[in-house]
Amino acid sequence: MNYQTTVSLKDDENVKKKKKEKKIYNQKPTPAFIGASWTALFIGMISYCVGLWNASMELNEKGYYFTILLFGLFSVISVQKAVRDKLEDIQVTEMYYGISWFTSIAAIVLLVIGLWNADLELSEKGFYGMSFVLSLFAAIAVQKNTRDVAYIDKEIETKED
Repeated sequence: MNYQTTVSLKDDENVKKKKKEKKIYNQKPTPAFIGASWTALFIGMISYCVGLWNASMELNEKGYYFTILLFGLFSVISVQKAVRDKLEDIQVTEMYYGISWFTSIAAIVLLVIGLWNADLELSEKGFYGMSFVLSLFAAIAVQKNTRDVAYIDKEIETKED
């Protein structure tokens, strides 16, 4: 066996070892990004709710839109958790993973159907759609930040012990 073959075998072994090693993320989100994520979440949710409060809709219609907001927020957080669990090699059943995606899509579709059929000005429909999407995106960012900080703090704590 020559030197070239020996080096390439060692390289192959190193590549295999790196693949087997657990990925370590050491980039904590900055306080500015965490703050921006929470701010976006509150702005989206509060705007949506203030819009509902001031809307000239029946109470059951307001309840429908409020429930869709809560359903959507829970669903996207569930998707983010399932995706992150899979990334970290934490067992996630395919059924849970599929249901969380299905419910996220269903929440968006239900909002679109509700707004499509609502007797609202186009600008109002746009307002509800944009504040809803802002809230969902911000909820994902907040969940990711929370998960990143907890994961990194746990890794640091483990290394110190």
